[in-house]
Amino acid sequence: QVQLAESGGGSVQSGGSLRLSCALAGYSYSTYCMGWFRQAPGKEREVVAMIDSDGSTTYADSVKGRFTISQANYRNWLYLHMNSLKPEDTAMYYCAADIRVCREAAKRGFSFWGQGTQVTVSS
Repeated sequence: QVQLAESGGGSVQSGGSLRLSCALAGYSYSTYCMGWFRQAPGKEREVVAMIDSDGSTTYADSVKGRFTISQANYRNWLYLHMNSLKPEDTAMYYCAADIRVCREAAKRGFSFWGQGTQVTVSS
């Protein structure tokens, strides 16, 4: 059973930094896409960043240059390093995984999701 668990959320002032972590367990597929998503109150969930099993990354325009997605210990840990945070980054952040490449997973939906971790940025 695939399980994802996020941690590292919290409250920070505008311009601050946070690092989100996601632990992945029970995933036995050789290929994968892993990603970070966020959902603010009253808004639809949106992709923040994705990373394919070949290491290629994709970012939402709103976070390019400020956020970095990375992984460690093969795919067991996924991170989102967030710098220069803005109040509009406030949201629940989720990590997700799928056996397809990111281009397809983004179209068809990710199969596995964590419970989310809250990020609040105050001005």
